[in-house]
Amino acid sequence: MIAETVCSAVSAAGLGIAAITAYRRRFLAAARIAAYSLVPIGLVMTGVVEWLADTAFSPTAWAGFGVLGLAWALFATTRVVERRRGGTRKERRAARAADRTEAVAPAASAPSLGQGGQGSRPASRGEDDFGDIEAILKKHGI
Repeated sequence: MIAETVCSAVSAAGLGIAAITAYRRRFLAAARIAAYSLVPIGLVMTGVVEWLADTAFSPTAWAGFGVLGLAWALFATTRVVERRRGGTRKERRAARAADRTEAVAPAASAPSLGQGGQGSRPASRGEDDFGDIEAILKKHGI
């Protein structure tokens, strides 16, 4: 009974504020305030407030909220662990398969002492940046 009275008072006050806002020619804001102020009275009329009042004093309902909280905590924990591991099992399996197929040693430059006067190898894609440095080192016999 008290909850219904409070909700009705909140709705009436909200509609009054909406009327003042509309008087100031802020019709969009007034319509939004009126919409928010009608929610409590709508909840009373549908019986949600009475159900909430009955639920607030029920130990079974509180146990249910506890179970829901535990379920949410488990979902959140598993999501955090999944992000740290790097995705779902299928994603990790696909990443491992890709690592196995692409596990090739990077192209290393041949030592200049072992070539003994042979021409330099054609540069691979990783050696393009070091081509000038190799030429200078070969010029000085290093």
